[in-house]
Amino acid sequence: MTDQAKMEQMGQLAQSIAAVAERATKLIPQMAKKQSEDAVSLFSDELGIGKAFLEVAEQAAKDPMHLMEANTRFAQDYFRLAQETWMGAMGAMGTTGGATAPDAPKEKSADKRFADTDWNANPWHAFVKQSYQLATDHIQRNIESVKDVSPDAKKKVRYFSKQMLDAASPTNFAMTNPAVLREIQATKGENLVKGLKNFMRDLERGKGGLSIAMTDPKAFELGKNVASTPGKVVFETPLMQLLQYEPSTKNVHAAPLLIIPPWINKYYILDLQPKNSFIKWAVDQGFTVFVISWVNPDAKLAKKTFDDYMTEGPLAAMTAMEQATGVKEINLIGYCLGGTLAACMLGVMAAKKDTRIKSVTFFTSLVDFAKPGDLGVFVDEQQVSALEKRMAKRGGFLEGSEMASTFNMLRANDLIWSFYVHNYLMGKDPFPFDLLFWNSDATRMPAAMHTFYLREMYIKNNLTKPGAVTLQGVPIDLSKVETPAYFISTIEDHIAPWVATYAGPHLLGGANRFVLGGSGHIAGIVNPPAANKYHYWTNSKLPKEPEDWLRTATQHPGSWWADWLAWVAPHNKAKQVPARKPGSGKLKAIEDAPGRYAKFRLDAQ
Repeated sequence: MTDQAKMEQMGQLAQSIAAVAERATKLIPQMAKKQSEDAVSLFSDELGIGKAFLEVAEQAAKDPMHLMEANTRFAQDYFRLAQETWMGAMGAMGTTGGATAPDAPKEKSADKRFADTDWNANPWHAFVKQSYQLATDHIQRNIESVKDVSPDAKKKVRYFSKQMLDAASPTNFAMTNPAVLREIQATKGENLVKGLKNFMRDLERGKGGLSIAMTDPKAFELGKNVASTPGKVVFETPLMQLLQYEPSTKNVHAAPLLIIPPWINKYYILDLQPKNSFIKWAVDQGFTVFVISWVNPDAKLAKKTFDDYMTEGPLAAMTAMEQATGVKEINLIGYCLGGTLAACMLGVMAAKKDTRIKSVTFFTSLVDFAKPGDLGVFVDEQQVSALEKRMAKRGGFLEGSEMASTFNMLRANDLIWSFYVHNYLMGKDPFPFDLLFWNSDATRMPAAMHTFYLREMYIKNNLTKPGAVTLQGVPIDLSKVETPAYFISTIEDHIAPWVATYAGPHLLGGANRFVLGGSGHIAGIVNPPAANKYHYWTNSKLPKEPEDWLRTATQHPGSWWADWLAWVAPHNKAKQVPARKPGSGKLKAIEDAPGRYAKFRLDAQ
């Protein structure tokens, strides 16, 4: 490179740094405000983290010999690792002239963070990796070995220790990540400058708080290349729009299909693109498909209750569907929180002898909240009370970014740190990815509804207690629900663990089927047959314990969608009817799908 070219490169670098500094100066007031808010939450210990760690520390101190033995064992293991690394490096250099490292621990070989070959091939990086893994195992073992600790404290310490250990991974630091070091050398450090620009961009979007870009938001547009299955909005309430989809078959099943998605996210996770759209697939199977598209609430809807979501959601939708089709009986699907609402509604309908729902399907839905998994860390009375106060200050709703952050933390390595490395350390732009575009489309929740849900379901687990929850003026008893139910859960679900959702078919009184899919909460559901991915398990019996069910279950390749189709077939009226065009019945079309409720994005404000 000529001196002139070097000077130009240095000038461009200086301009980039100056531009970042200017943006940082403008962001300082917003960052200060955000840090002030976070500090209040930290010092008040709303999550009870400090109290939990103190309890574990106090109990550990009562057995100093055990702690000393554990620390001695760690020191010995660490010395052995250092010795083996040194001897391995010296031996390799003596025989081949190049250094190699000892093999990584076998139990850690599947860790995607350390997929780069240099984590094993380079002695220094291998030592750093294995030192980190050794320390991680030591800390986690010590936490588990502490006795006489309350389950709540142990759960919090276990979870937040993992969060801290994940953050401390050598993959997250430029000087210890071999891929980042190679990129620094290849770009002469420009990747770090680009990464700093990306970091400032995400701070600006987060208004002083870091909002990591997971995908290119400009790559997708609702109604064009996501949420593009043709349909119309045919009905709406303050809380939802009802979408009816254009038929793709000459005749359709007489009983239409209603899908209740969760209002924690947007409905179009089931209609990302034609190749992986459950909605399009269901239309192609001859269903008249209706989907609820929930509103993104603001302060005007702060007092909307869980009861309101039922009344102005699926109950209103079923009345509208009868007007549109002339048919009372329907098949119902509830996804996640939408499934919990569906169970509540079925309890109300059972008490009122309302038999309009001929079958119900639960996608990864909790009905019994006794084992909520890691989400339970965030739900106790102290935290809900603190959340109530925060929501009241903001106008009576939960910001979508808060819930999104909580869910991302459940899979921090995949949904936080991988993007931190890619965007900021490597200086790369995020890839266009439809699922992550949807994941970034955050939604708010009204305070009245959300606190009822957290207290009645998560904290008190009242849905499992006949008569403990009253909705529509009716005490709910799920054992009175005789509607045939299909439960599909996924084996790697971190939001609704399958061992918890397995309680659902035992609580309902009908003839129920439980199926377990591969992968997680989203990928295991959005798994079209054409993709031929993963597998699923079925079992005609429903033993009490989930482990017993899985041990005797039959594994099948591919998607569970075909299994569901075969199960739901007997619950459709045998007679088919001419395909129904949205807007052709008593309900007229309001606008094209996906509708304005779905198109409203918080990050576009």
